[in-house]
Amino acid sequence: MPKTTQKIATGVVHTVPADLRKALTADSEVLAKWNDLTPLARNEWICWVTYVKQAKTRQEHVERAISQLKEGERRPCCWPGCPHRNANAKKWFEPRKKKLST
Repeated sequence: MPKTTQKIATGVVHTVPADLRKALTADSEVLAKWNDLTPLARNEWICWVTYVKQAKTRQEHVERAISQLKEGERRPCCWPGCPHRNANAKKWFEPRKKKLST
């Protein structure tokens, strides 16, 4: 029997990484909700998942994304936006400069 591939829609700037792809395809309800999102909304989720530095945090973001999609959320909560697409969001991701004491 041939293996069927499930269509997973991507974002505007980002493609779906393997760990998020695996989580999405594990639940047909979540995958349907994912594919129903706008390309910009999918882009926000992908960037939110991949922007973190530690593997543990990334796994937590994947799990939270699946949970929030199940609950009907369409974008990640408290996310200023993809800094790769939105110039106004970049300011939230720039390293903070230390103030010199005088």
